[in-house]
Amino acid sequence: MAWFDFLFGPNPSNEAQKYLNQIPGATKPYYEPYIKQGLEANDILKNQFGGLINDPNAIYNKLSQGYQQSPGYQFKLNEALRGGTNAAAAGGMAGSLAHQQAAQQTAHDISNEDFEAYLNHMLGLYGTGLAGEQGLGEQGFKAGTSYADMLANLLSSQAQYGYAGRAGQNANWAQLLGNATKAATTAATMR
Repeated sequence: MAWFDFLFGPNPSNEAQKYLNQIPGATKPYYEPYIKQGLEANDILKNQFGGLINDPNAIYNKLSQGYQQSPGYQFKLNEALRGGTNAAAAGGMAGSLAHQQAAQQTAHDISNEDFEAYLNHMLGLYGTGLAGEQGLGEQGFKAGTSYADMLANLLSSQAQYGYAGRAGQNANWAQLLGNATKAATTAATMR
């Protein structure tokens, strides 16, 4: 209604919309990297958690494949076997079947202990990685939520401005018609 704008001036709501419409584009670059990073982190987490649920052996094998004896393993084994040999010798059992079985069990136990320590260390690192990805996912979710809230508030503001602008135009139109009717009635009664 250009002629309406000519009579009453531009609708202030339309003027405000020019600036409000710039907000999404102006703020998106600040949110977008975090949202994208969060989506990528959630994809990684989904794959990892899916692997833990669907094929935990694959995760176990992946984590354990790099195992090597720890630097202290051989020393600990030698000390334990020496202690066992000394005890067996003191009891007159050195070289016996019982002594050999005890030595094998000691070697087995120390090997398991070393491997379990390695695996627990790897699981700790794996857990730290998952927690880091989860933090990135949450950061992306918060950025996405904040951006969506900002857009919802913007749309609400635009609706309020649009309503106020239309209400102002309607009030001006009603006043114009009222004045015209009053002028016509006054003119008719003056004849």
